[in-house]
Amino acid sequence: MQSSPDTAAFGLPSDTGGRDFGIFLPMANGGWMLSSTAPRIDGSYALNREVAVLADRLGLDFVMSMAKWKGYGGVTEHWKYALDSQILMAALAEATSKVKIWTTVHTLLQNPAVTAKMMATLDQVSGGRAGLNIVTGAYKGEFEQMGAWRDGVGHDQRYDLAREWITAIKRLWSEDSVTMEGEFFTLKDCESFPKPVSRPRPFLVCAGTSRTGMEFTLEQTDAIFLGGADDAELGRNSRMAKAMAADAGRRIRTYNMITLLIEDTDAEAQAKADLYRSGFDEGALHGMLRAYGFLDAELGKENSFVSNARSSFMTTHIIGSAETVAERCEALMSDCELDGMMLIFPDYVQGMKRFAAEILPKLRKGPTVAARSELAHAG
Repeated sequence: MQSSPDTAAFGLPSDTGGRDFGIFLPMANGGWMLSSTAPRIDGSYALNREVAVLADRLGLDFVMSMAKWKGYGGVTEHWKYALDSQILMAALAEATSKVKIWTTVHTLLQNPAVTAKMMATLDQVSGGRAGLNIVTGAYKGEFEQMGAWRDGVGHDQRYDLAREWITAIKRLWSEDSVTMEGEFFTLKDCESFPKPVSRPRPFLVCAGTSRTGMEFTLEQTDAIFLGGADDAELGRNSRMAKAMAADAGRRIRTYNMITLLIEDTDAEAQAKADLYRSGFDEGALHGMLRAYGFLDAELGKENSFVSNARSSFMTTHIIGSAETVAERCEALMSDCELDGMMLIFPDYVQGMKRFAAEILPKLRKGPTVAARSELAHAG
């Protein structure tokens, strides 16, 4: 395993306790709400540009887009209309000046030499702000429709493929010519110029949740997206990731993806959440379950991911006043030893403004010594 460079080399915050707060862009219609009564998100470039420019102005650390090729259906036609991640982020790089620009690539879909050049280009366009979210997962329906499904590549093999893939990319970013004969990829005197402007390279992140996935992520990337059925499980996962990285002589940043619903009072926030839940799109949920392969969930064996989705929120969520949300976010970050959050809002523009004005300064500061003691005892 290679050593991990200092995170400061990737332009991460050094004067805020090292905490990162970014935005998961609304680049597909419906955003992260399975609801016909949630604020309308059309997934358009105009909306994503507005959100990215706002993130830049408000001092958030990164914006990231997913990659999606087929929606979930339902009355909302959820995620039917989705922008291309790489082209979107290149455009947003031109529209912003400070916020990090993280795009998403599926290892099963894109040749590593193509990705290496694409990322070097994005890094140049953004002035060294580019990052790559590596997705190893298999979405059979999406891939089959374009003839890109690989029948013989199972779960663990997908990480073997991803390891070859990112190894090839790292070499192409740093070597004049690369020749490699792998199980999944072959390069013959392959050149890739220009090189990225980031030093030592663009930022890498992945969401490896299985043991195999976590090992790959800790070995090859700089940060990991984690989840959990509850705070206790998320905390265990975060601490385990950091311990595994330390054992390997590396450091890893742990992030959580979360939706925030902020209103003037807890009661108003709860009423808004109830409104969104009243428009729950059952058909879109079934489409999502099929896409993610959660067939057992359709038979009634639900996990926390599906339970969240049945509430119309596709992720873990915090609902309440600015004070409640700030306290809950701080407790989550402190108790779970997180390095950052990737944020989602039912109404992005309104939510981001309230978060930046009323919550972000408190999270940047972190808990006081007394508050840390209280949190430790509460845990």
